[in-house]
Parts: sequence; structure tokens; C-alpha cells
Amino acid sequence: MSNSSSSSVPHERFARLRELIDASPNTVRFGLKLVTYPIRFVAFWVAVALPFLYLPLLYGGLQGGQATVFASLLVLNVGALLLGHDHSRDD
Repeated sequence: MSNSSSSSVPHERFARLRELIDASPNTVRFGLKLVTYPIRFVAFWVAVALPFLYLPLLYGGLQGGQATVFASLLVLNVGALLLGHDHSRDD
């Protein structure tokens, strides 16, 4: 009896895998949201927090390599804004 039950276990696993592959678009959409939500969450808050790093740079004036740092922060802020702009919007 243990032979028949052990041989059905792989079949059940493949059946479940097949169900996941043939998932409805709603299930796939939910899985995609599950993956993208943390990325958008972090990007949103990075976009909110980064401008506070501009203040010390701008207060003292951009000298030497600080202009490169400022430009890098600005590019990072734009990227975070693009990634995080849909955070907490209902689809």
C-alpha cells in the first residue's frame, strides 16, 4: 500500500504545478503585485527621503566632487520617483 501512495505524491505535485501554470489572470496579477509591492514601497519612501540629503550639500555650496554626488542623488531620486509613483494606488 505504501508503494501506491508514494507513487501518487509526485503526480499530485505535478498536478498542482500544472494548476499554477494554468492559473487565471487574476492569480497571476496577484502574484505580480506581491512581487512589485515591496519594490514600489521602498522606491516611494526613498523618493520622499532623498531630498533631505540635498540640504547639507546645497547649504555648504557644491565644491569639488560634491556636484557629482548631488547629480547622482538627483538621478537616484528621479528613478525612485518613477518606480514608486504607483505605491498605494488601488488597481
